[in-house]
Amino acid sequence: MPLIALTGGIASGKSTIARRLAEHGAVIVDADQIVRDVQAPGSPVLGEIAAAFGDDVIAADGSLDRAALGARVFGDDGALKRLNAIVHPAVRAESARRFAAAFEADADAVVIYDVPLLVEARVDDPWDTIVVAHAPAAERLRRLVEIRGMEPEAAQDRINAQVPDHKRLEIADVVIDTAGTLEDTVAQTDALWKQLTGE
Repeated sequence: MPLIALTGGIASGKSTIARRLAEHGAVIVDADQIVRDVQAPGSPVLGEIAAAFGDDVIAADGSLDRAALGARVFGDDGALKRLNAIVHPAVRAESARRFAAAFEADADAVVIYDVPLLVEARVDDPWDTIVVAHAPAAERLRRLVEIRGMEPEAAQDRINAQVPDHKRLEIADVVIDTAGTLEDTVAQTDALWKQLTGE
């Protein structure tokens, strides 16, 4: 019952790897989805965010106005720390609940935690294996601009806001190099699955 952390910078191909592992039968627990779930309208977390940052970060429909909150915390370390102190414990508790549910349903499950902010928030958790999706920053910038349609400056800001690549590579048990073709990435992911399961 391995518990695997899968991380990588923005546009590193992490989602492609997660999808392929899911095709093999892995249970994917998506950290970004958990963040959205714990911040749902009416949730205690959303109430705490409003109390800390003001009611104007709540949209008219009662949901979190991500753009407004992002503008409030981006580039402000103190504000970001306050936000993380609200969100991270709730995400940690909910992810633990989902891991436990997956292993209860199937004791032999391979559970993959798809988590962008592993280095920042969860590196010391008891992972069996840490997998890092890696492509050079220049390639990730190209993907953000050409594939996602971002302005180059905004794309570079997003990359710069994350931990540098070497910090992720330092904690990796397995690195999947996603700079090549999609087939290359899939082949490396298939090899990882075989390593994890012996299949």
